[in-house]
Amino acid sequence: MKVLCVAHSYPRYPADPVGSFVLRLAVALREQGVEVRTLAPMAAGLPTDESYEGIPVHRYHYAPAAWETLAYTGTMAGQVRAGWTAKAALLGLLWSTRTEIRRAVREFQPDLVHVHWWFPGGVAAAWALPRGSPLMVTSHGSDLVVAAQGRVGKALYQRVARRATSVTVVSSWLAAKAQALVPGLDPVVAPMPIATSLFQPGGLRAQNRLLFVGKLNRQKGFAFLLDALAQARHKPVIDVVVGVGSERTEAEAEANRLGVAGQLNWHPLLEQPALAELYRRCTALVMPAIDEGLGMVAAEAMLCEMPVIAFASGGLTDIITPERTGLLVPPEDVTALAAAIDRLLELPDQGAAMGREGRLAALARFSPEAAAARYADLYRAACRGSRAG
Repeated sequence: MKVLCVAHSYPRYPADPVGSFVLRLAVALREQGVEVRTLAPMAAGLPTDESYEGIPVHRYHYAPAAWETLAYTGTMAGQVRAGWTAKAALLGLLWSTRTEIRRAVREFQPDLVHVHWWFPGGVAAAWALPRGSPLMVTSHGSDLVVAAQGRVGKALYQRVARRATSVTVVSSWLAAKAQALVPGLDPVVAPMPIATSLFQPGGLRAQNRLLFVGKLNRQKGFAFLLDALAQARHKPVIDVVVGVGSERTEAEAEANRLGVAGQLNWHPLLEQPALAELYRRCTALVMPAIDEGLGMVAAEAMLCEMPVIAFASGGLTDIITPERTGLLVPPEDVTALAAAIDRLLELPDQGAAMGREGRLAALARFSPEAAAARYADLYRAACRGSRAG
């Protein structure tokens, strides 16, 4: 079987964390007899054609080079809202993605096209492909949030979802979101894989050292974490890995105002091996995110036997079993978050037993072998269904 993968977020170099799960799935699918080629937009400094772990990727231009900033940073929506240049680049991205899908289908002749994120790739694929040709669309979180924000987004999502042969999402929370947007839709919950050979336990875990990984925005909950640190009795060190597209200036000012700046160790966006080392060294991950599509960071941490403290929000409730693999508290409840931090740090093992159980749970759900077998079955079912229709 041959599958054409379309994604606007994909690794820009072998150890890049951005869109790494798309590559992990493509690699793991080889063992299922599936050949994958990938289409992704261009960005500064990237070659047109290359191959990571035997998976070819073709990157295509969609605007003048100075305007090609929409992909890979997670800031597409903000850029488009902010200026006409980005709006023009978005139109170019939709047109170019459509054109490249048609070219790749002619040359590669895939059995199925698998688009990650319904927008912009799903819109372009629905536009590019003849009706009846197999199309799978996977939503990862932020794209469904955009769909729910207005009539245009909802109408576009409905068109893409109804055109798709198969719709998948990475959490049960997202499945409910998709069904609310398209009554009668039956999305399949099928998480993406994680590199279990990289994210694994080992070495000595520090005491009283927490970890935060993500953008410094409200959705990822960094401000809630700062408020919780100010309320907590314990004063742990916090390693902060800043997600792509974030600036530290406002966050540092708020940390200074709250008197917790001295607890923070700042890190830039880390390559995956360096991030795995932090998962192994720190005591626990704190992830106070709101409406997270799934929470791949939490799953990576659990694979490294790290317990997780999080809000009971979004897809995180699929991943974390309260009191067994981590601690969940009510969303946006800073006092409860502070209490959970204190509670975990006061446990005799500081959550080590939760971490061990968490790894077993994450292996069953996120191993490349399990995810690839699931998607290979879905591909074959989609092709059968398309031919039957």
